[in-house]
Amino acid sequence: KLQITRGTELLSLFHLPFALRSFSSRPFKSAWWLQPLLPLCLPVVAVLRLVGRPFVADKHRLLHLNCSTWVTPAWGFQFFIKSEFGHINRKIEQAILEADRTGTKVVGLGALNKNESLNGGGQLFVDKHPDLKVRVVHGNTLTAAAILHKLPSGVKEIFLTGATSKLGRAIALYLAARGVRVVMYTTSTERFEKIRGEADEKHRGNIEQATTLEDGAGIMDWVVGKYCSAKDQSKAPKHATFHQFVVPPIPESRKDCVYTDLPAFRLPKAAKDFRSCEMTMERGHVHACHAGALVHALEEWTENEVGAIDPTRIDLTWEAALKHNFTLA
Repeated sequence: KLQITRGTELLSLFHLPFALRSFSSRPFKSAWWLQPLLPLCLPVVAVLRLVGRPFVADKHRLLHLNCSTWVTPAWGFQFFIKSEFGHINRKIEQAILEADRTGTKVVGLGALNKNESLNGGGQLFVDKHPDLKVRVVHGNTLTAAAILHKLPSGVKEIFLTGATSKLGRAIALYLAARGVRVVMYTTSTERFEKIRGEADEKHRGNIEQATTLEDGAGIMDWVVGKYCSAKDQSKAPKHATFHQFVVPPIPESRKDCVYTDLPAFRLPKAAKDFRSCEMTMERGHVHACHAGALVHALEEWTENEVGAIDPTRIDLTWEAALKHNFTLA
């Protein structure tokens, strides 16, 4: 099983296990002593942009699985530059084809490597290479499950931002089917109606559109999939909870509100050699999408998990994660 990730900020270069092992064994934080090293990052970025290839950052084991983490030679800022999309996708494609050639069973697309605007959640690679034997997995079905299980039991309504994203759509459809009122914040009536139209007719009344953040002023559970400034957060009521799936996490600007962490899982005790931290996670914790790819491999599911999330598979994926002793972090 192979997980493809990427650099975040420039100084994350030194969080690679082979760069500074002791530093990589702790959650990443841009420490003061790293700042003088910043000029060294710039030529590395330039060289990797010109001739870089995906490379192995670490190797692990989980039961019978031989696992490795590969890094695409790209940093977070590049994923927001449309002219870089072709370059990034070629590097991801190189990793997928190499994994397929060497008999890898599952490739997980971590972080922004599965961004919808970049490659449709991995759909681009499956469409381009229909004969792939390796399964391409974005892992976001388990991410959706983790977000949903962080909501309070018996929740009656949520205010949803990032509502028309891959995760927002799945959360809205899942909750609406269970009688929860979902207020979707989006200014695009077309995208809203498309998602609402996917719900069973008897559940469509549970999905409402909001075009301003003020529409969430009376709702205690905000599910946040889009950057939310301090001013935006001020629209939520006192004692509201912000359940996040936005990267990077939103600033915790309200002392009278609760902020949940990004969805993540503790690895099973059977996991071996996970010696480095997955960016800001504690050692032994992984992002939910990474856990989703591991579960996919453990279950030996034969389908790809790319493109839109299938809401009917959320419970199945959650139960499979629990069966293999993954627990919410």
